Amino acid sequence: MASSLCQISRVTTSHTGLLTFCIILCICKVESALFTVVGPDQPITAIVGEEIVLPCHLSPSMSAKNMQVRWFRSEFTNYVHLYRDGRDQFGQQLPEYERRTAFWKDGITDGNVSLTILNMRPSDEGQYKCLVEDGITYEEAVIELKVAGLGSNPIISVEDYQNGGILVMCQSAGWYPEPQVLWRNSQRHHIPSLSEIKSQKENGLFETKISAVIKEQSNQNLSCCIRNSLLDREKESAIHISAFFFPSVNPWMVALSVILVVLFSFLILTIYLFRVKEKKNAEIENKNAEIVKQKSEIENKNAEIVKQKSEIENKNAEIVKQKSEIENKNVEIGDLQQELEWRRAVACREDVTLDPDTAHPYLVLSEDGKSVRWTHTWQDLPGNPKRFDTQSCVLGREGFTSGRHWWEVEVGEQGWWAVGVARDSVKRKGEISFSPEEGVWAMQRWGGHYDALTAPDRTPLSLHWVPSRVRVCLDCTLGRVSFLDADTEAPIFTFPPASFAGGRIRPWLWVWDGEINLRHCQ
Repeated sequence: MASSLCQISRVTTSHTGLLTFCIILCICKVESALFTVVGPDQPITAIVGEEIVLPCHLSPSMSAKNMQVRWFRSEFTNYVHLYRDGRDQFGQQLPEYERRTAFWKDGITDGNVSLTILNMRPSDEGQYKCLVEDGITYEEAVIELKVAGLGSNPIISVEDYQNGGILVMCQSAGWYPEPQVLWRNSQRHHIPSLSEIKSQKENGLFETKISAVIKEQSNQNLSCCIRNSLLDREKESAIHISAFFFPSVNPWMVALSVILVVLFSFLILTIYLFRVKEKKNAEIENKNAEIVKQKSEIENKNAEIVKQKSEIENKNAEIVKQKSEIENKNVEIGDLQQELEWRRAVACREDVTLDPDTAHPYLVLSEDGKSVRWTHTWQDLPGNPKRFDTQSCVLGREGFTSGRHWWEVEVGEQGWWAVGVARDSVKRKGEISFSPEEGVWAMQRWGGHYDALTAPDRTPLSLHWVPSRVRVCLDCTLGRVSFLDADTEAPIFTFPPASFAGGRIRPWLWVWDGEINLRHCQ
């Protein structure tokens, strides 16, 4: 899916306007078709506990070294893996994927942006999205992942006498998805089971238990088969019960035989454990002598370590101080890089006008809807549910649900004002708290000071200059709102990413004792 950054706000019927429209349309088409992201057409299958490569590449082949590659599932901000600015980013990685992902950098110059996931789990099953952004456009591919687990070999055990036969039990664990289980006789015919229990454990894998009754001269050769239909593989174990053990023989003789077998096995196990214990004791004595020798060496090293520890503590104090300075510089560099990305990404200017149906009665709008000023006189305006009745606010006529947009506002150095964007559903009646929680993303001038209207507290803006024109930048796709000085293109503030899904975003102004003008789109 290509994201076009070119939007045309007005169309003229003159030949010059038509020619300009065609040129811009061609440029937009060229810019919006630089590359596509390609993934497999069919679902891929991974084995529990093993690793899997989710294939993804650019077409045509080109380097993605300086692009942003985001692997995510349902939430854009909470990602499976993120590659940006030439390195992996783990700040908001989903906890269940920590230390389990590896990005393919060997082939990134050829457009290979595949992802490796280690130690597969049943919860990893589902859709994955591979989104690649070059600062101008972005494309994505959807990969369907299936997870399968091939469990342990079936264990068949003899349980008891029941219904004139012998009750046998078959158990196995570690299967995914839920397996098929059945009994077979020597002719490979299906035998009805007496009971069947399947349970899913905390790790998502299935455990199964199935029982059957074997009768003399009937199904004495029995096999238990467990099948994974997704992998088209199965595991099977067999058992043969001699006629000697069936109830027709004296049960006391059967019991005596079983007891003798158990006692003999116990005797062999006891002898084996005794020999293992003797061997372990000899090894322990040798290790104790070695430990005594090592203990004296450790005591000598401890004295040296105490001396080195004091030196390290002094160096740590200096390192902590330097680390704090580096972190402050990194924050400044990150803000600057973010704003530079905005200036590269935003390419469409909107010709914004104001909506008189939303204007507070203290506000007076120009006829062309490009200017608004505050007056001490309450205007007699018709009642309107869209109109602000307490805060002196007004919304733009235009509303945006996707894409990237920007416009400029002349604010001047006098009066109290705020500029930004708001949800179309923003509260119109009564007191309003200007913050993202109330659906408002804006900056303001109040009493000669400038602030970003963040929550729960406002963020002071330490500006070394007084802006006369403010550029408002809106990215509906990435949920980003930024402000720049329109004269110098210097960044002022960028809000953290938010979700704009489910409604329109409109230009928003607040004026008190002053006047604000919207710049015409030239």
